[in-house]
Amino acid sequence: MTDVRRATTDDAGVLARLLWDFNTEFETEVDDVDVLEARFARILVLPGVFAVLAEDGPDAVGFALVTLRPAIWFDGPVSQLEELYVVPALRDRGIGTQVLGLCTELARDQGSPEMHINVDEVDVDTRRFYERHGWVNIEEGADYRMLCYVGPTG
Repeated sequence: MTDVRRATTDDAGVLARLLWDFNTEFETEVDDVDVLEARFARILVLPGVFAVLAEDGPDAVGFALVTLRPAIWFDGPVSQLEELYVVPALRDRGIGTQVLGLCTELARDQGSPEMHINVDEVDVDTRRFYERHGWVNIEEGADYRMLCYVGPTG
């Protein structure tokens, strides 16, 4: 049985390893685990950041990272699902659904009426996962997709 809970700073090393695994699985450049661990330890104490950890017995099998920021469109913060990962061998067993469920519950408890996620267009399985859970990239009444752009800050 998979246990899903809010992570603490004590989980920074486990979260770092899972994030490293996630990025290396998809051949994405990633910092070393010790660098990621220090970052998790630093940001998990911030009021607008939380992580969720999925464990199957002693093994960490998935995680998510969420940030919250002030929004002008409504009174509560908008939440951003920064990362969500389940180890490959355990996908399609509901773990991602459990992780996403706790993330949305925790965000809602902090007053966030809306959560965002960026997904690569070619990542059909991930898009299908979010769409199955009610996420959209075309808002009701619109006939065009929402896009995310990334730009330099310096």
